[in-house]
Amino acid sequence: MKKRAISFMLAAAMTAALVSGCGSAPKAESAGAAAGSEASGSKGASGETIQIAVAGPMTGDNSEYGIGFTNAANLMAEQWNAEGGVLGKQVEIVPYDDKNTSEEATTIAQKIVSDKKVAGVIGHFASGVCMTAAPIYQENKIIEISPSSSHPDYAGIGDYIFRNNTVISKEASAGVDIAINDMGKKNIGIISIMTDWGTNTSQIVKQLIEESGNADVKVVAHEEVMEGSDDYSPAITKLNEAGADVVICCGMYNLVAPVAKQYKQINPDIAIVGFSNAYSQQLIELGGDAVEGVCFPVIFFSESDDENVKSYVETYTEKFGSAPSALTSQAYDSVGMLLTAIKEAGTTDSEAVKSKLYEIDYKGVTGDTKFDENGDVDKEFVKVTIKDGKFVKMN
Repeated sequence: MKKRAISFMLAAAMTAALVSGCGSAPKAESAGAAAGSEASGSKGASGETIQIAVAGPMTGDNSEYGIGFTNAANLMAEQWNAEGGVLGKQVEIVPYDDKNTSEEATTIAQKIVSDKKVAGVIGHFASGVCMTAAPIYQENKIIEISPSSSHPDYAGIGDYIFRNNTVISKEASAGVDIAINDMGKKNIGIISIMTDWGTNTSQIVKQLIEESGNADVKVVAHEEVMEGSDDYSPAITKLNEAGADVVICCGMYNLVAPVAKQYKQINPDIAIVGFSNAYSQQLIELGGDAVEGVCFPVIFFSESDDENVKSYVETYTEKFGSAPSALTSQAYDSVGMLLTAIKEAGTTDSEAVKSKLYEIDYKGVTGDTKFDENGDVDKEFVKVTIKDGKFVKMN
């Protein structure tokens, strides 16, 4: 069991300013349900249904991720409900719009912990937002599973805090490996968004390259840009003039797509490596021909030959109109893991469910998943590229 405890006040003070690789969303009306009465100690859900809260950006910038989390959670709940639910009750998904801000996430977390009906939380999205909300859940013994947080300190907040995503250093290592060993590139450019996630990730990439042991490989330039800009040409010009033959993009699809379009206008041969938060159908739709050949390390591969994955992708696409992203799929498995733990515990008591979460081996669409003593997972990456407008495994 985890033996790490960070006080609420210290964790909140340290993390309030953190932001993930996802930018802050504009303010909008919350999608959250009203909170119930305050509870303390180890708690179990009460009511006619078993409620699972999904917290993330449901409106504004990055809303596709919060909506994707909710869609995936609803799909998993529907599948369980078709088989009778869990503990004789139907599963209900309750979405909360945190607007991807720490301020709203704090308010929502306080609402959730006061609601006796909530059996656990799936979310939040941005690492910084997760870091702000997690101490509240931990203090109130509410299980939180984030499908997207990659900050190394997130799971260390406490033993009720879980992460169904890899820490960013592991993904960055896989991305650097693609650039150096799969692509055979030596002159590496980095472009990153001006967020905590973008800055931290770019620094990790630099360190990995410096420690690669290959004296011929070097970072020739690093440019930081504002997320959501329409014009990245000043940064691209500097990267190109520095002689970059590959660019590692530390940002989501709304960075990778325009960078690819604008870069290939001046250098059609530039190679581009992204991260799993850019691995989505929106990238192909926004980038078109310019994102052909862009590569990623991903945990979830939507074009997998695995029958369970194929069935999931087909069902999700038919129901929601687009294929699920990697992070959406991690939310899907996170709900499945939580419900499995509730079933095996035979109760919604959070302490009992938490204990089962550490024990279960879950085979999901994102691979075999088992939480370690820190509430983290360790999964294998698949190297993926875009070919003829589709995601395919790299040779």
